[in-house]
Amino acid sequence: MNNPEYDNRMISYGFLIGLHTSGYQLKYADAFDTIDSLHSIQTITSPGFSLGFIVNLRLTQFLDLRLLPKVAFYEHALQFIRTNDPTLNETVESTVVEFPLILKYKSVRKGNFGMYLVGGAKYGLEASGKNNENQNSNDELFIQGSNLSLDFGFGFDIYYPLFKFSPELRFSRGMSNMLLSGKTNDLSLGIKSLNINTITLYFLFQ
Repeated sequence: MNNPEYDNRMISYGFLIGLHTSGYQLKYADAFDTIDSLHSIQTITSPGFSLGFIVNLRLTQFLDLRLLPKVAFYEHALQFIRTNDPTLNETVESTVVEFPLILKYKSVRKGNFGMYLVGGAKYGLEASGKNNENQNSNDELFIQGSNLSLDFGFGFDIYYPLFKFSPELRFSRGMSNMLLSGKTNDLSLGIKSLNINTITLYFLFQ
């Protein structure tokens, strides 16, 4: 058995690499029915990646608390399909600093293998991007600079002589309306809310 006492550590550290696909979940506003020039608005999912650190606190034999600060690179796109004019593509590129706080519930370790479930919340703050709260354009969406998400998923712990490797699949459901309230233009008039949903495959090394 590799590293038989590894999970008895009170605090452990590591790093992670994430590969994700992300997109907006859109709800139409009542005003959409009054816009004759617009046929529909479609969301497009796009790939991205993230890099971060792991700080793991052992609470009980089967329960850990994890702080996973990371930097994530996103691209979210909308297609405005118009009745008489060509389709308009709107892309929001952003670099987000995220702070997931996650509970990890572990199974009994079997040899050098174990599985676990994770769940928690994630706060994200945009570090830079094409669209943000300070923009003043009439041909770009007004997007919030922060986001709150609920995360849940599962993974596997694989124990090696010198480290622990954990592939993990996590789903993120955005709770914040990313459409900035109080500012409207031709693009946002037909939209009630935009939430970000993300599926991420993480590779964690501890």
